[in-house]
Amino acid sequence: MTPEQATFLLHEVYLPQIRNEQTTTRRVIEAIPADKGDYKPDPKSMSAMGLAKHIASAEVFFMTGIANGRFDRGDAVIPEDVTTPAQLAAWYDDNFTKAIEKLAATSPDDLVKTITFAVFSNEGIRFAGIMLSHSIHHRGHLSAYLRPMGARIPRIYGGSADEPIEVPRTAAN
Repeated sequence: MTPEQATFLLHEVYLPQIRNEQTTTRRVIEAIPADKGDYKPDPKSMSAMGLAKHIASAEVFFMTGIANGRFDRGDAVIPEDVTTPAQLAAWYDDNFTKAIEKLAATSPDDLVKTITFAVFSNEGIRFAGIMLSHSIHHRGHLSAYLRPMGARIPRIYGGSADEPIEVPRTAAN
């Protein structure tokens, strides 16, 4: 991939999608009942708050890592005193904003530098797609926890039973 192609992909595809997905992810995090953060559908599952923290920190981790040209887990540590969905949503908003601004300012040449995460080595820009898939995948898990916890399901890619989308009546109707 050329630096120009990576820049186009970042600014015209990934950044708009990342921003859109962040709004949805925040809504799902905010839907977690404050007193049910330890809910797990199975003993092998992450808790609701554990999963929400994983999603929020992973997004900051990936965006910061792409921008820095290296991944460092210390770049996305959620403080121990973040224990409620509201606190996590605030941390997520603040750190997401910083990370996406840093990602948006990444030079074209840096976007195509090869970086390694675990066993994966790719051009940095490719990790933006991996991050999106990772977040959407885990957000699906988290949204499936909400109803059994007694929470309302926010709309995600369309209406939900709790937040239906109102379709405007057109002149033709």
